[in-house]
Amino acid sequence: MTMTDFAAADNIGTIAVQERHKIDIEVLYEYMLEHVNGFHGKITIEEFAGGQSNPTYKVSSPDRNYVLRRKPPGKLLKSAHAVDREYKILTALQSTEVPTAKTYAYCDDESILGTPFYLMEYLDGRVIWDANEGPYSPEERGGFWDAANKAVAQLHNVDFDKVGLSSYGKHSEYISRQINRWSSQYEYTKTVENPYMDNLIEYLPKNIPIDEGCTIVHGDLQIANMMMHKDKTEVIGILDWELSTLGSPLSDFAYMCRPYRDALRGVNLKELGIPSEEAFVEAYCIRTGRDGIENWDYYLAFNMFRLSGILQGIAKRVLDGTAASKQAEQAGAGAFDMAKLAWAQIDKSVVLS
Repeated sequence: MTMTDFAAADNIGTIAVQERHKIDIEVLYEYMLEHVNGFHGKITIEEFAGGQSNPTYKVSSPDRNYVLRRKPPGKLLKSAHAVDREYKILTALQSTEVPTAKTYAYCDDESILGTPFYLMEYLDGRVIWDANEGPYSPEERGGFWDAANKAVAQLHNVDFDKVGLSSYGKHSEYISRQINRWSSQYEYTKTVENPYMDNLIEYLPKNIPIDEGCTIVHGDLQIANMMMHKDKTEVIGILDWELSTLGSPLSDFAYMCRPYRDALRGVNLKELGIPSEEAFVEAYCIRTGRDGIENWDYYLAFNMFRLSGILQGIAKRVLDGTAASKQAEQAGAGAFDMAKLAWAQIDKSVVLS
């Protein structure tokens, strides 16, 4: 279960701009005339459907489309909805092989649209919401998985110092800090007893792999967070950089591999055209110059633990009456099951249904 699993069908296409997200089109037009090279002509605005935490718009001019992302209106946590960080990393990656949208302008002047925002290239491709099954041939599906593997390797191969991102995050103890954060978050949002989560909170901090390494990490790697070419199995842009920082590349990659132990467990991968877990990991290792990955089960368990903490937070917000997702009521059961699956990566005696 991923955050995408909750609302994939609701995330497709554009809608009329919601009342709470309306912006002054004339003010935006004047701003773009002054700050966006090559821009001209009148514009129209639509809002992308779905549950993005940062309102996202399609801005259309006579000869080019743009994407605008902004902080939502209202009172927010200081570190939340950091569109400035999104803009910073996307801009820094322009000089690398990492497939990303080109950035045009960032504005922190709240008098323009009410909240900070940035403008970037509109990528004319397709989002593959269901790369595990979906209406694709085995050859095409296998191509999606390999293209995603290549894009992740390209990201993790970037020298963050050379692209000016040395201050983008701390250079060590990423997993330790994440465990502390999500353990505290889980205890704060706990609604039922979960012995599997208790086991993880006890085990994970005591067994962190010694050599994490440090690269740019995306934080939510999945094929559904990548824009594929319209006609080819090629990633033209990695999307949704809200959780990006500096940290453990192996943890980042393991999050993408989690479906092998979850939704794809017991599935005939060859029939679907999806590479085996071993082949997928080997391809990443070749592309990043690794001989292999030690403590692989730990990295998978850690990511499942992290996701369980996220789902538990959603479950608590349901009880508090503050959750927005229609499917969020499933989150409580999902948190328990995800913690059990996480612990099963450590304790092989756990029986999974």
